[in-house]
Amino acid sequence: MFHKEGYKIIAITFIIVVGCYLLIDNFVALNWLQILLFTVVGVFLILILQFFRNPKRNTVNNNNHVLSPVDGKVVVIEEVFEKEYFKEKRLQVSVFMSPLNVHVTRYPINGKVLFSKYHPGKYLVAWHPKASEENERTTVVVENDTYGKVLYRQIAGALAKRIVNYAKEGDTATQGSDSGFIKFGSRVDLYLPLDTKINVSINQKVRGGESIIAEK
Repeated sequence: MFHKEGYKIIAITFIIVVGCYLLIDNFVALNWLQILLFTVVGVFLILILQFFRNPKRNTVNNNNHVLSPVDGKVVVIEEVFEKEYFKEKRLQVSVFMSPLNVHVTRYPINGKVLFSKYHPGKYLVAWHPKASEENERTTVVVENDTYGKVLYRQIAGALAKRIVNYAKEGDTATQGSDSGFIKFGSRVDLYLPLDTKINVSINQKVRGGESIIAEK
């Protein structure tokens, strides 16, 4: 199953791959070189298909849990001052996605979308300390009775050239459902209340819509 954001790119890739196979078959005489080029083109197609995959997740809907919004590795757990929306200290949990991870972004909690904003910006590597303030990004705030307001931020990386955000102010957020997509590598930051019990550790691998980041 593939994400709708990949349909156009996958179709174009198929056309390019078929064209390359025909050119290689007709104009490359050396057998070993044909095999090499066929392999390179095949690997390219597999990587594109893998990037846009959208596997079904078994989300257990629970208002006491904050689920990981994306697949990846936890790279930050720290108390920080959130400047854009809260303008106060929050617990930040950041998940880094490699190009091989699923890049669907999912709502971490149930609730109402209070805030959704896109920021154009740079394309620093996703783990750069200033990436959350200077890179292309979107900020979304969802509120429910258990956690109050939870902010998550999609951040473009050096390879990510487009962030897709479906969340609109006033929408009802359903935990684990699609809220966006980031094309080609990035990270997502979560900003939680200071009294939140964090359920993950640094370098832990997490799955979007399934792994419990925090609980009450």
